[in-house]
Amino acid sequence: MPRTSADSLYLTPLQLIEFTRFWADEVAHGKYPYIDYDPDERWHQRIYRDRRVDVWLISWLPTQGTQLHDHGGSAGSFTVLDGELTEAVVTGGDRLVDHRRGANESVGFGARYVHDVRNLSDAPAVSVHAYSAPLTSMNFYDLNDGRLERLATLATDDPEPEVDLGSVRRAS
Repeated sequence: MPRTSADSLYLTPLQLIEFTRFWADEVAHGKYPYIDYDPDERWHQRIYRDRRVDVWLISWLPTQGTQLHDHGGSAGSFTVLDGELTEAVVTGGDRLVDHRRGANESVGFGARYVHDVRNLSDAPAVSVHAYSAPLTSMNFYDLNDGRLERLATLATDDPEPEVDLGSVRRAS
């Protein structure tokens, strides 16, 4: 397992990239052979958790994706194990920039990172995600007329929560 700095409880985005690469390699070598695909929602399973980090295995069928979100103050990373994902990242607070993330590609990000992730390809995809501190909430956003607006905050320890923006606490 990747080593972390003894002076800091939580991992940096670069350390999280090492974490997701390590766990992606474990999955690729059969340590977690069970991956499911759900036509109604993204399938996900926690594969590791300690007081510093939680790690998730997520499958994506074509057209599946997330809403625009951050990770409630947690830094994160993801590594694409199979397939291709498209990540839309908010830049400069006023626009989305799409990045294609192919197999074996990793992304690390800080606590204020706002993005969505989608499978726009014709084939399934699998990715490994890590968050430090472990998730406790997520914020959901919309981009209107060049302004990022927080729509809601949801208390969750699950990176794939069922989100009905009409039923979660609205940002004030």
